[in-house]
Amino acid sequence: MKKLLLPLILLLYMKTQAQTAQQIHDKAIVIDTHNDILSNLLITRLDFGKKQATGNFDLVRAKQGGLDAQVFSIWCGEEYGKGAAFAIANREIDSLYDLIARNPGKIALVRNSKELKKAVKQKKLAALIGVEGGHMIEDRLDYIDSLAKRGMCYLTLTWNNSTSWASSARDETHSRNSLAHIGLTDFGKQVVHRLNDLGVMIDLSHPGEQTFYDVLATTNKPVIASHSCVYALNPSQRNLKDDQLKALAKNGGVVFINFYSGFLDSTYADKFTAFLGNHKAELDSLMNIYHDRDLAMIRLNAIYKTETDHMRPPLSALIKQIDYVVKLIGVDYVGLGSDFDGAESYPVGLDDVSDYPKITAELVKIGYSEKDIDKILGGNFIRVLKANTGK
Repeated sequence: MKKLLLPLILLLYMKTQAQTAQQIHDKAIVIDTHNDILSNLLITRLDFGKKQATGNFDLVRAKQGGLDAQVFSIWCGEEYGKGAAFAIANREIDSLYDLIARNPGKIALVRNSKELKKAVKQKKLAALIGVEGGHMIEDRLDYIDSLAKRGMCYLTLTWNNSTSWASSARDETHSRNSLAHIGLTDFGKQVVHRLNDLGVMIDLSHPGEQTFYDVLATTNKPVIASHSCVYALNPSQRNLKDDQLKALAKNGGVVFINFYSGFLDSTYADKFTAFLGNHKAELDSLMNIYHDRDLAMIRLNAIYKTETDHMRPPLSALIKQIDYVVKLIGVDYVGLGSDFDGAESYPVGLDDVSDYPKITAELVKIGYSEKDIDKILGGNFIRVLKANTGK
């Protein structure tokens, strides 16, 4: 009799646990600090007010996943320099404004935590704007003012490319000897002060280590890393070392964990490089269609989904990143920054924004309390946003 009862008790326990996790998820304010759909939108022209068969985001799947607030990344590559990058930024912001205008009952632009909570109460997706790459201000402080007026809530000081005033992680790692400067210049410090004055968060996900510490020595507000992972778990140039994480916590900032397979799994890069080599002809053809390597790789990955699924890390790899940060610096300094629609691969089970409840379920399984899960899912972002904007 006991042998029959044990599996039944276990099944009931698992069912209760799943129900509890869903209840926690539904009550929490769920926030993702980095999604790249807007730069793709300029190419695809899709209507993300409707459910899409491709990509990771649309308003329908966001609602299904309980997503309450999304920071939309404004991005262009380093090939866009002065006279072009700022214009691209504004085109992408225009596309977000258009999405909101077409779906006023589903999504609203917000600029601070007070407006974010109001949108959530109205059951609308709270949309925020993050500008990914300091080259998009074209070395002009007045362009920072203009982007802030349009809703910019954070500026990533560099993308992979350095600016004339801040060095990137890629360049500090691979081109250090050829850099004109390492870290922040005097103008870079002016940028930091202007962002502080405007209540715009400083994002340190792409800047190099020297820039990271120069910013912390300059800023008077908490900073963020909007889509980064842990160097100790995977020594990628884009991941943060333990000392950086500790310094971030001391500043009162937050690291938002990136879902990209390449940042979670140290074995992924070699596997994906081999995959691209095996399908070079198809990749070249897709490049001719999209004229964007990242989007071409995302599409190639989808075409060969059965093959590429075998390269994806398990969901536990993402949970391990979150748990590592919590154990190192505390639960008040970690959140979610998916990088959805900005990469070709994510952990098994995380296919799009409808899958966020799976993260909550995994955190419940390993013993996280509702209070701590609330902080990870969105509470920590709300705190740091309010600390920057004052409301």
